[in-house]
Amino acid sequence: MAATGRTSDQDDTRLTAGYAAYQRGDAVAALEIFERVAEGSAPRLRSAALINAASMADELGEHRRAVGLYRTALAEIPSDASHQRPTALVNLSQAYQHLGEFDAAQDALEQARALLADSSDQGLLRVACLLSLTAVALHRQQWARAGELAVEALGLTERFAPELAGHPLMNLAACSFETGRWELGIDFARQAVAAFVSAGEEAALAESRQNLATMLVRAGRFDEAEKPLLASQQFFEAGELGYRSGIGAKTMGFLAERRGDPATARAHYARALDRFDSTGAVVDAADVRLRLATLAYAEGDLDFGEELLDTSFSVYAEHGLGMHCAQLDYWRAELLHATFERAAQPDAALLSRAVALVVPAALAIDAVRHTLPNGGQREHWHRTVAEPAMSLAFRCAALSGDAQLVGDLIDTQCAGTALDLAFLPESAAPALAFELLDPTSPEPTAAQALQLGAALADVAAAAGIPVAPPPRLTDGGRILLSDFISYAEQRYGRPVRDDRLIAL
Repeated sequence: MAATGRTSDQDDTRLTAGYAAYQRGDAVAALEIFERVAEGSAPRLRSAALINAASMADELGEHRRAVGLYRTALAEIPSDASHQRPTALVNLSQAYQHLGEFDAAQDALEQARALLADSSDQGLLRVACLLSLTAVALHRQQWARAGELAVEALGLTERFAPELAGHPLMNLAACSFETGRWELGIDFARQAVAAFVSAGEEAALAESRQNLATMLVRAGRFDEAEKPLLASQQFFEAGELGYRSGIGAKTMGFLAERRGDPATARAHYARALDRFDSTGAVVDAADVRLRLATLAYAEGDLDFGEELLDTSFSVYAEHGLGMHCAQLDYWRAELLHATFERAAQPDAALLSRAVALVVPAALAIDAVRHTLPNGGQREHWHRTVAEPAMSLAFRCAALSGDAQLVGDLIDTQCAGTALDLAFLPESAAPALAFELLDPTSPEPTAAQALQLGAALADVAAAAGIPVAPPPRLTDGGRILLSDFISYAEQRYGRPVRDDRLIAL
């Protein structure tokens, strides 16, 4: 919880009692204390207590209730306590994030950041605002922006709040892990755990242990994951923190699933789904339904699996999570492909549906690497995230017997990556291409610049040179994969190819 303002010593004692209850993991008692303090108190104390009560409601998974309390506090903050406003806005964004309302969360944070821009005595809150902005970027899978914000937040914590260093470290862990740099992500997560142990922040420590356990499970390091997972789950369940205990149950389900125990996995997932549905955490609930769909497919219940995936896709789409939608389509195609391969008499309709899903999804997933800031990150994304999706697209296209689609996929993948010379100084762009390509040539051509991108994109990007999205390729007037590209950009709400046209 962020500090909520200046009050009298007696008032501070009443607020501190609630904070102490929260620190020992009793959010229920903390909520009751803050609500009692808010009743009949002077305006400044009332608004402070309301903000803290809302924070506890959010911790307990009562996200809609939290939003209402924050809005009430914002409406009642007196003029002599205007310093409370950015606090309420930052905390309000957290509740919106839990509800999957990322536009509203972003708006609240931008308001708070503007209020804090000229503040010299609210460094701690500036840190919290940056951490929340990072969280929104992570939810939206804007990895480059999230990484930049996390680095900026780490610098601010070193300056204003060294005891909070674990938060930006965990955000750096998420950025690294989700872009395929698993070892780096796990290392950052361990640093975050150590930072919270040192700071004595029990609630943050439990959360960081849970995040570390999730990464270890996803990396297949099950034995290492068990200890931090169980420790964090014990803390969250003891404190009746519904949302966080739901996350733990989901992770325990995934651990059981990866260990080949579907019955136990299903029980954990059901518990997680109940927690998320009851607290309004719709995006997390959609994630759990995706895992339940995977179990349903494995047992041959395709209709139930499809129903679950349709529900999850609708949630992701409604909340503007285009990359979640693309990854879900890829995973659905993977499940259909597995079903097709197991069948004694393969169903051609299933294969056709898999092709229609996986090609646009793979193109969208592959396009993400062009938004990453350097070649190292791009290579990791390609190898660990995009390549499996594109490989499935090739397999499904080949099984379908569509030779033109296979050829178009090959040509598209072989086209390489172009430098975004528009972002280089005018005098530097041609000279750079000239020096790297052919020192004896009088001047570089456009074709040479594209060749440079294809041959040296990762090297250039690692040096900090911007890389452009891939162009659209043409062959005799036909744009390769045109229908799939258009469908992907419409379905996922994000660019997949640049507007440039390059002839083969």
